[in-house]
Amino acid sequence: MGLAVPRRPVRNAVMPIEVEQKFAVGDRGHLERRLAALAASMGRSDVQVDRYFAHPSRDFARTDEALRLRRVDNSNYITYKGPKLDATTKSRREIELQLPDGSAAADSAAELLMALGFTPVASVTKRRDHRTVHWQGREVTVALDAVDRLGEFVELEILAPDDQLAAARDCLLALAEHLHLANPERRSYLELVLDHLSQLPDRANTNSGERPFS
Repeated sequence: MGLAVPRRPVRNAVMPIEVEQKFAVGDRGHLERRLAALAASMGRSDVQVDRYFAHPSRDFARTDEALRLRRVDNSNYITYKGPKLDATTKSRREIELQLPDGSAAADSAAELLMALGFTPVASVTKRRDHRTVHWQGREVTVALDAVDRLGEFVELEILAPDDQLAAARDCLLALAEHLHLANPERRSYLELVLDHLSQLPDRANTNSGERPFS
């Protein structure tokens, strides 16, 4: 049976530019206190499972692109991520579509991609706690992530149109400094997981079924 048409509206089509910075977190308690001092609003917590796919004829590792199937609890999304737009942040354009709910729909979407020649690369699982901070007149999304095999991270994000990218970047840089965050991590979680797997002494014993880009 084919993949059904979603029964609800698409969550997002072409999104504004995602201006983002990510940092490894050594002391989450300290960061939580700094956020509380800014009256950060607490959002939901969820578990996200991301499955990444390689293009049959384009090397996403070289073009700095990504194609991802994301499962958030019972919801499914497919996302294309374009190349990073600057050397400071992880700003990039995204196109994201919501798929039907449930594990069967997620598996059907993966099957469709593989039928088109896409191949699985790796999966990333994380628990994400959502926060929102208002800083310098902008709403900043804060994601506190506990990533399997990698540890604790925080992502700061603003969605901005093309003509506000520089101002959004400056806003994130100032907020990161205020939160005592340093040494931004520009690699994606996928890249970090692949680096981690490549350093294991015996890949054959990981039972991950994961492999790097070809």
